[in-house]
This record gives sequence, structure tokens and C-alpha cells, in this order.
Amino acid sequence: MGWTIAIIGGIILLILIFGVVSYNRFVSQRQLIKDAWANIDTELRRRYDLIPNLVESVRGYASHERTVFENVTRARAAAASATGSPAAQAAAEGPLVAALRQLFAVVENYPDLKANQNFLALQQELANTEDRLQT
Repeated sequence: MGWTIAIIGGIILLILIFGVVSYNRFVSQRQLIKDAWANIDTELRRRYDLIPNLVESVRGYASHERTVFENVTRARAAAASATGSPAAQAAAEGPLVAALRQLFAVVENYPDLKANQNFLALQQELANTEDRLQT
């Protein structure tokens, strides 16, 4: 009789230990996920802050490309204001990425701009930010 109580008590103790360890693991993983999303939000904000400087650099060289600049500005505003689920934020990022592609296509037509140190620094910083977002 004493052994059965000890065995049942041991099993209950093992179940409790397993439950506590599992709960702690879930809590730590949830916190890791929150931290990862916070890092993504930080990098997105950084990108949103870089884009106006990039647009201004290009605007001086390509003043007749007004619609491209308006598209980038509009897409940036929409993406920056997107909140909620990661899917909603990702949906808002699509038009911004397309507008940035248009902007870089315009840059290809201006060799002087491609040699401008300010533009190159901004473009490199944006590329670094994009790499961190991918990571």
C-alpha cells in the first residue's frame, strides 16, 4: 500500500514538473515572438524614415518624375499607418515595395545621381535595413 502511494505521488510530481517546465517554455517563446515583431517594427520605422530623404535626393535630379515621387510618398504613408496583424502590415508593404522599385528604375536614367554620395549612402542604408528585415 505504501509503495503505490509513493508511485502515484511520484507520477503526480513528474506531471507537475512537466507542466511547469512546459508553461515556462511557452512563456519564453511567446516573449521571443513579441521581441522579434518589435524588431521588425523598428526596422520598418527606420525604413519609413529613410524613404523621404531618398525621395528628396532623387527629386533634385528628376523633377519631371512627379508621379513616381507621389506614389512613393503615398505608399510610405499607407505602410507607416498600417497597424494590426502581421498580415495587415505585410499587405500594406506590397505597394511600398513596388513604389520603391519604380523609384530605383528612375534612378537608372540619371548617371549623375547614381554617383551622388548622399544618394549612395541613403541607398546603402536602405539596403542594410532591408537585409535586417529579411533576417
